[in-house]
Amino acid sequence: MRLQGKTAIVTGGASGFGAGIARKFAAEGARVLIADLDGQAAAQVAAGIGGIACQTDVARPDSVAAMTQTAIQAFDRIDILVNNAGITHQPAPLEEVSEDDFDRVFAVNCKSVYLTARAVVPLMKSAGSGSIVNIASTAGLSPRPRLNWYNASKGWMITATRTMAVELAPAGIRVNALCPVAGETPLLASFMGDDTPEMRAKFLSTIPIGRFSTPDDLGNAACFLASDEASMITGATLTVDGGRCI
Repeated sequence: MRLQGKTAIVTGGASGFGAGIARKFAAEGARVLIADLDGQAAAQVAAGIGGIACQTDVARPDSVAAMTQTAIQAFDRIDILVNNAGITHQPAPLEEVSEDDFDRVFAVNCKSVYLTARAVVPLMKSAGSGSIVNIASTAGLSPRPRLNWYNASKGWMITATRTMAVELAPAGIRVNALCPVAGETPLLASFMGDDTPEMRAKFLSTIPIGRFSTPDDLGNAACFLASDEASMITGATLTVDGGRCI
């Protein structure tokens, strides 16, 4: 029960890594708000863990404000924020990615972190404590061709984590990042282009441990970083990638 008495928001928590993080947090004693664009799926996950759900578009300031208010009304405070919501563009030469796709990737993967920080950080400062976990990617450390703007957005996430950590440490707020390799999530097919046995085998050949990241892997790592066990860790980028970035 490492998160006993804690409260948490997990964005993109209705599926994939986000759902794994939400389940782990609840199992460790946290009260969890699952924020997701798919409100129905968020409600289903919330029902399974005794949490609450909030239909949220993390790229819209009014929606993020409503999410924060829902959490405060339910929990009175916010101890943990997990910025997990993310999307990608289809694999393509960098100059052929549409402007609309570029804008959407950066709105969901980057602007959302600014919006959630603007909404939640003042509450954490008032409390004198807090933990923020940003879900980046190995794409931000070891970029792959044809996912250029997605790679760049995750590199942005890593730098944002480090600068947030430096600024917020005196306020008692820790900020860390996780870098998973691709996993069995709704984005897997988009990363590979075609979800075929051949493409999976090619991708897995780049991961020394020989498997994809799982929601449980991310849940376990996020739980550690969010917990008091990691009270001396801030500004860290933890790879959960089976050796992909070695």
